[in-house]
Amino acid sequence: IYLKYIFIMFLICDCFLGAAYTDINQQDHLKISEVGGSVNLSCVTSKASRSTIAWMKQKLGEKPLLIATSYQRQPAAFYNDFDKDGRFEILIAAEHFNLSISNIEPSDSATYYCASLFIYEISFGNGTYLLVKGASPTKHKVLQQPVMNPEHPGDSATLQCTVNTQSCSGDHSVYWFRHRSGESDPGIIFTHGDSSSQCTRSSETVSPTQGCIYKLHKNNLSLSDAGTYYCAVAACGEILFGNGTKMDFTGKKYFIPLVLILSNVFFLLAVILFVVLQCKKQKQSEGDLFLCLFNIFSIFLYVLTAQPLRFHHGKK
Repeated sequence: IYLKYIFIMFLICDCFLGAAYTDINQQDHLKISEVGGSVNLSCVTSKASRSTIAWMKQKLGEKPLLIATSYQRQPAAFYNDFDKDGRFEILIAAEHFNLSISNIEPSDSATYYCASLFIYEISFGNGTYLLVKGASPTKHKVLQQPVMNPEHPGDSATLQCTVNTQSCSGDHSVYWFRHRSGESDPGIIFTHGDSSSQCTRSSETVSPTQGCIYKLHKNNLSLSDAGTYYCAVAACGEILFGNGTKMDFTGKKYFIPLVLILSNVFFLLAVILFVVLQCKKQKQSEGDLFLCLFNIFSIFLYVLTAQPLRFHHGKK
């Protein structure tokens, strides 16, 4: 009988622990905002959760800071003075535990993590990177060519990013993001990692400003590669975006072949119509009719191979 009670208690604990598990889904990997703007960072959680949900902020090279927590979707408790000026707000709904930031400041550039805490276990989301554009224009400058128009799919292209940064301790990293039409925010496609070792000094800059040129090579382009490519540099605890390079296909080489194909088709139809009418106007023997049809077939071969068949028919 004791085994029966132990088994029941085991099932109860198992259900409790199962309800405590929370799956964290941060839908936005990247958010971009101007200074003074506002953003809403989404965090989708399991509906039946007994755990504590929290938001944390981590700046480049610094330890994470706890922003706010909520147990079983109760009103959020704030930490580290994040509620001091009223810019940070927690929005709690059925399956959402969102973080809203208003009147954005340059210091808000960071990665924001949504996490679930239960006893000694912590589950993190993938994080949302908040990039504040123009946060410090006097220290860093990111230059990109505004437009790049590859001729047609299959071509190659090289995107160039020139980063001018003042000398500061520590390494810097360069990231490439692509924003396609219909997407809410850009997605990261490539990172140069520790870019200090890959830096090619620009001959146009002098000390104390360091100029680096980074290139992103794209081979065998397709229509899905169209969009705006942004270069971003993370250095000295700050992140700055370039204005972006728009990649679009010119379509010129599509237009010319289409015109040629249509003109050839119309020419072929006109010639066939002419031959058929000529055949009908004349009194034809069996051999003449065969020759007429063969001429039409020869026209097809001429258009396709540019080598028409030659057939001579002599009357008896």
